[in-house]
Amino acid sequence: MAMAFKMATTGMWVTDECKNSFMEMKWKKVHRYIVFKIDEGSRLVTVDKVGGPGEGYDDLTASLPDDDCRYAVFDFDFVTVDNCRKSKIFFIAWSPTASRIRAKILYATSKAGLRRVLDGIHYEVQATDPDEMGMDVIKDRAK
Repeated sequence: MAMAFKMATTGMWVTDECKNSFMEMKWKKVHRYIVFKIDEGSRLVTVDKVGGPGEGYDDLTASLPDDDCRYAVFDFDFVTVDNCRKSKIFFIAWSPTASRIRAKILYATSKAGLRRVLDGIHYEVQATDPDEMGMDVIKDRAK
């Protein structure tokens, strides 16, 4: 590991891969979404899955586990009522009801540190089931 960014409040580290993948998504548009997970053993936040530019929001939601927490960022492209193309980056904190209490606490306390490393997020969505992060929620926030 070349370098990692320490999240002081929880003692977690964010790997370079997380920040680099996010920057590639933000500036080069080579990823549509990125899913992050915490490795409790090594105390690292790592990239779990990366979605290519041709993948969509349904692919992101399908990649989230039913019984474990994850973080995700999604690059949402849309057209405004003025016919302008825009892009907004969403941070999603996924904490399903079926996940372990320890995981929920760990992800909740580490979220702010990861958000600080991922500079350029426009909106945040917290969800415990798929309905709380549906495409209608994303479209509504992006207006």
